[in-house]
Amino acid sequence: MSPSEPPVLRRSQQLELYRRALGVMPGGTDSNFRTWGESTVYVDRGKGGRVWDIDGNEYIDLRMGYGPVILGHADERVDDHVADRMRRGVSFSLTSEDEVEAMGLVKELTGWVDKVRMTVSGTEATMHAMRVARAYTGRTKIVKFEGQYHGVHDYALISVTPNDMAELGDADNPVALAWGRGIPEAVSRTVIPARYNEMAVLRRIFERDGDDIAAVIVEPVLGNAQGILPRPGFHEEMRALTREFGALLIFDEVKTGFRFARGGAAEFFGVTPDLATFAKAMGNGYPAACFGGTDEVMSVLPDKVSHGGTYAGNRVAAAAAVATLRIIRDTNALQTIHDVGRAIQAGLSEVISERGLPYVFTGHPAMFGIMFTDQAPTEYRDWAGSDHELYDAVAVGMHARGAMPEPDSREPWFLCEAHAREDMVDRTVSIFADSLGAALDARARGELHPE
Repeated sequence: MSPSEPPVLRRSQQLELYRRALGVMPGGTDSNFRTWGESTVYVDRGKGGRVWDIDGNEYIDLRMGYGPVILGHADERVDDHVADRMRRGVSFSLTSEDEVEAMGLVKELTGWVDKVRMTVSGTEATMHAMRVARAYTGRTKIVKFEGQYHGVHDYALISVTPNDMAELGDADNPVALAWGRGIPEAVSRTVIPARYNEMAVLRRIFERDGDDIAAVIVEPVLGNAQGILPRPGFHEEMRALTREFGALLIFDEVKTGFRFARGGAAEFFGVTPDLATFAKAMGNGYPAACFGGTDEVMSVLPDKVSHGGTYAGNRVAAAAAVATLRIIRDTNALQTIHDVGRAIQAGLSEVISERGLPYVFTGHPAMFGIMFTDQAPTEYRDWAGSDHELYDAVAVGMHARGAMPEPDSREPWFLCEAHAREDMVDRTVSIFADSLGAALDARARGELHPE
């Protein structure tokens, strides 16, 4: 059966706004990741698991703001609580009960975090966690893994998302590849890139530089490569290695926190780090973030390490975190999300198998990717061996048919509780099937152009 032709998306108002935005914003957006040229989407509103652009096109949202919206857009349970609390004032540079309660919920849900501080973004959270690790150990260098994204501060933008794997250097001796200009070489030298899931490479790094390594920072799954999972035992071995050399282990749970489990990836994988960062799902879309760790490690605050921020712990963010984390604690929201993810995966599996294509699912049902490959990926370099051209074409084609995954094969699909309430499984699978069929037909004609 040939795929149905997609409707033509209305674009007139967005093109007009794009041209206007180019006059005041580089690329017409506030983020490089949202700049899609004349295909840039300008959103009007969201509700539940759907979004509408300013031309009135409706989409099933499979991006969910890159993961923050864990319950659904404009969730009344969160918004009503925030609206009530913010009427008392938003920003005082003083501490409110909302902040204390929010951080108490982080401590309760994780079960291992002793002390926590709020920030405004995940970028700030990872920046401060790395600073705390350096202060606690008295060492300079941080190990990070290729393909992992820890925010946009200089110390994080090393070996993140090149298309050409040769730029990452020799497999046994990765190079520190700065992502974009403006990052001082002296800063990049303080970050040591490693290969995810490759313990032999990590051990060699420690044997060479262990006396100056303050910490390993790791997304428990490769969030910017469709959520590639750790090999069995990888996190446990990394935990043992850091202890052997007196370094700290930082879990960057900005994406996985309060999504994989109530206690995040630390609970899901059964490995306890020394420090962790959280954001995204903890506020259901509001800009809430934090970093925390054990009493001993966090003891460098407040006297020995600089941490502050005019908007850190502002009432809007803190109230959103309180409402969201209460729901995650007190309801079966996460189980609902996991169930709808598995249902969508089952439908996609049937569609892809009927086409005879090799594929693997990566990640977790609440945050998963689809790689067209016959080899299960274990690290970022494996992304290059997948048919990402086909995936990108499918993702772009889904937009025209009414569903919006990120049009980049490195980003996973994010699901929210509202996807289950609004019964979006069959529709999502049908849209994927039509788009996959159209992409394969275009490839057969030599016309596959995902961009």
